[in-house]
Amino acid sequence: MQQQSLKDIGLALLRIVPSAMMIVHGYGKLQMLINGADFADPIGIGATPSLVLTVLAELLCPILIIIGFRTRLAAIPAAITMAVAAFVVHGSDPFQKKEMALLYLTIFVVIALTGPGKYSIDKK
Repeated sequence: MQQQSLKDIGLALLRIVPSAMMIVHGYGKLQMLINGADFADPIGIGATPSLVLTVLAELLCPILIIIGFRTRLAAIPAAITMAVAAFVVHGSDPFQKKEMALLYLTIFVVIALTGPGKYSIDKK
């Protein structure tokens, strides 16, 4: 298998697997939004707008990343949300509490920097 092909398979795996796992979190937040559950206001815009933005970043953006459509742009809100989770929501918590958000943040930043690869709608 050619080096470029392996790179594109790697980029596809980097996009698809973490994004699929993130959708689970986004779906839970969508249920919270539908049911009117309380949510934090970590950046001072209100609980409901914060929840709506989180649903978009954890549900819609990962779907776009999985299919590789507007991948670099879709990775930005996902990365920002994970930065807020790690540094604001869990800012004073021990590392173990923010580790997952930091891992997702790193993955979404890498996706934003590298693009989706050949196996995507964007094909870059």
